[in-house]
Amino acid sequence: MRRSDLITFFGSIPPVLIGMEACGGAHFWARELAALGHEVRLMPPAYVTPYVKRGKTDAADAEAICEAVTRPTMRLASIKTVPQQSAGVELKVRQLLIRQRTRTVNALRGHLAEFGIVAAKGIGRLNELIAIVRDASDRRLPDAVRDVLQDLIQEIDGLNDRIRRIDRRLVKHCREDETARRLATIPAVGPITACALQAMLTAPKSFRSTRHFAPRISLTLRANSSGGEERLGPISKQGNTMLRSLLLLGAIARLRNVRSSPERDGWMSALLARRPYKVAAVAVANKLARIAWALMVRGGIYRETATS
Repeated sequence: MRRSDLITFFGSIPPVLIGMEACGGAHFWARELAALGHEVRLMPPAYVTPYVKRGKTDAADAEAICEAVTRPTMRLASIKTVPQQSAGVELKVRQLLIRQRTRTVNALRGHLAEFGIVAAKGIGRLNELIAIVRDASDRRLPDAVRDVLQDLIQEIDGLNDRIRRIDRRLVKHCREDETARRLATIPAVGPITACALQAMLTAPKSFRSTRHFAPRISLTLRANSSGGEERLGPISKQGNTMLRSLLLLGAIARLRNVRSSPERDGWMSALLARRPYKVAAVAVANKLARIAWALMVRGGIYRETATS
């Protein structure tokens, strides 16, 4: 069957149960087929793979999907709306531009280091290197090298402009959307993280509690238990990588403030006293995720208490 004939075919049959893997284009087709009256269930591909008997063929994959979609314990992916997908695209493009900027900055640093020109770590110290490249009187750089490095600087400036444009759109969306505004009241959750939470958590009520939500973004310990003996390891780093990274960055920023002023948060100060810094950051990110879930499900805004 051709792709162009798919809607016509499903429009000519009575409503049925349709199982699909949550892959590229799945949310679009799920919306189109649901509009025709069909029940569409999206499943993560990793949960369908165990039902493949042997080999890799289209028939074997289709049989596995048919078997997996009927399982009562199968975890389903929520169908995203067009606005949710749009916000997700903005966030992913922003992440791509940041990666490109990081690679370009590292290339600039590496080339300058070949001539003994080094600056401290951090994007904030990049201006020192840019000033050296643009200073024609600095004879540490040959003219040919200076000319070609100007292209890298122009690329960095262009990436910065594009990232700032996306940031302004996300901040505007956060101010206009009621849910994003409420999420932004959580300490260490800014407009970008609030937009990411809203765009990527399409059905927060599908989780029964915060205990079920935190593993969704792998902010809990990985279990490897057998024979009645529990073994808890590091976080599995599965789930939504972008959302986990944003929450961890917010947690690290929060811990940095608490480390300099312990009186700001007694719970985090006590956590830092008994746990390594990175372990404490994961614990704080876990708490931020649980607070965000509570606000999205129950409404209201964050109100800090004496023990928070």
